[in-house]
Amino acid sequence: MTATETTPAARRTAPADREPGLLRPHLAGFAAVVALQVIGAVAGLAPLLAVAELGRSLLAPGPIDGGHVRTVVIVGAAGLFARLLFTAASSALGHLVDDRVQLSFRRRLAARLGQVPIGRLTRRRTGELAKVVGDDVGAVHPFIAHTPGELTSAFVVPLVSLAYLFTVDWRLTLITLIPVALAVALVPLMMTPGRLRDQKDFDAAMGRIASSVVEFVQGIAVVKAFGGADRAHRRFRAATDDFAGVFLRMVRGLAGLGAAMQVAVSPPFVLLVVLTGGAALITGGSMAAADLLPFLLLGLGLTAPVAALGHGFDDMQAAHRAVGRIRDVLAEEPLPRPAHPAAPDGHRVELRGVRFGYDPGHEVLRGIDLTLEPGTVTALVGPSGSGKSTLVQLLPRFFDPTHGSVVLGGADLRDLDARELYRTVSFVFQDVRLLRASVADNIALAVPHADRDAVVRAARLANVHDRVLELPRGYDTVLGDEAGLSGGEAQRIALARALLADAPVLVLDEATAFADPHTERAVRRALATLKGDRTVLVIAHRPETVAAADTVVMLDRGTVVERGAPADLLARGGRFAAFWRSHRTGGTAPGAALEDDALEDDVPQDDVLEGDRR
Repeated sequence: MTATETTPAARRTAPADREPGLLRPHLAGFAAVVALQVIGAVAGLAPLLAVAELGRSLLAPGPIDGGHVRTVVIVGAAGLFARLLFTAASSALGHLVDDRVQLSFRRRLAARLGQVPIGRLTRRRTGELAKVVGDDVGAVHPFIAHTPGELTSAFVVPLVSLAYLFTVDWRLTLITLIPVALAVALVPLMMTPGRLRDQKDFDAAMGRIASSVVEFVQGIAVVKAFGGADRAHRRFRAATDDFAGVFLRMVRGLAGLGAAMQVAVSPPFVLLVVLTGGAALITGGSMAAADLLPFLLLGLGLTAPVAALGHGFDDMQAAHRAVGRIRDVLAEEPLPRPAHPAAPDGHRVELRGVRFGYDPGHEVLRGIDLTLEPGTVTALVGPSGSGKSTLVQLLPRFFDPTHGSVVLGGADLRDLDARELYRTVSFVFQDVRLLRASVADNIALAVPHADRDAVVRAARLANVHDRVLELPRGYDTVLGDEAGLSGGEAQRIALARALLADAPVLVLDEATAFADPHTERAVRRALATLKGDRTVLVIAHRPETVAAADTVVMLDRGTVVERGAPADLLARGGRFAAFWRSHRTGGTAPGAALEDDALEDDVPQDDVLEGDRR
């Protein structure tokens, strides 16, 4: 056994950490936002304090001190200007920090999703990933851009007000705090484990709705074609009904508490308490009537922290949960990268004792030993669930085998730099994804600096050139905006992309599955012409494709049951011969793809509508 097989840990870097402290790089920005808001909040008290002082001065017995009055007015006006200046600066900086945080999150998510095995991403529902990258990143906006400044202002203003009111009359100050005490007593009741559990259930229900919508829209053609629309609608209705139940349960639990808190912090209730207490002190002769004015002006602001907590609690909790889900995605283990990348010598592909399973205890591939020689086409055949799609996804390293190794040019794929790997291996799968870009850019995706002649040559070889010329602006037509393509046409664009890349190893998951017979023959001729010393592996469903291969490998239940030249295997009369006869004469026309492999069940099916699994 080679060192490559025995000491993988010694030559690969450790996986990335668990992404702690996502907001840590932005703490300086948060601190600046808070500092500006503190200055603005304190300055904002100056006009109220000025009015209170003016009232006390004007209502006090004796002559009015004109100089004092002018000073108070100037301080109040200056405070108002300073509040506008510093509050605007705090808001602007808060939004700038928010932009940087969201950009950082999205870049890190994009980078991590690009490093995680593609197959592992398919285990997550599309709607859930879309929610993390879109909604969850957006959910931090209130927490970053608004909450710090609002909470700072809400706490600083009452504290400064309290300090001032205590100098006026400490007894009425304590009476004024009664609404605050009542509201604060209600806050813990809104943060019980049951309430937090309801909020988590609410988020989960929202995720299920998002997933059901995305999956239904993506699979609308399938569910309608096979009469599954009712089942798909029922699934969506079930998700919405579940959400409604969770939402009503959460609202019922919070309605009474929310109403009580609203009453406690409402201006009429605060004024009632202040006036009742003030009237008692004034009529008792222990407080001057003029001293009631500061409490009427500033007392309403003392409930601001409770109101801010009530309004900000949901934003803080939502941001906390969103950051947690973002952290979960960032914690997905990337494919290990080699510390010292190797260079392949040639492009012979070998699978040595390969075993693989998506879940522990359930192997899809069970000890595959296979060699793909340069200059040959190997057709992979077998019934649904035999492991074909899983096997071909090991070559571009969408997964790593759990045991054994995939070797390219004598080097384990895990020892190759990713750029070297994708310069060597190109692939075309049935599930084609084209970019919202021009046809030329889609074809030149792997070779962005390719000239137009090279792009056209690849399109001709893939037999899609004539169709491109029919588009509104030919090769400059933006797909998705100016024109759309059929499934077969999109697959031929993807084939042209792979041919332009000119990689020595080509992996095809039935690249002509949606093509008409004429196009299929043209594509096979192109592959035969280009073959040279290429190593080609193709999942073959059509007898014509199998017949054109140099070697046929038949899989069943994750193992190789037969291999050899097509004619030799037919003459042998074994499993492959029976397989061939069943698809030549068993109701499937020679040019038709096998329907049973459309939902290959050896790969995760999380993105298939529940009603379409059978």
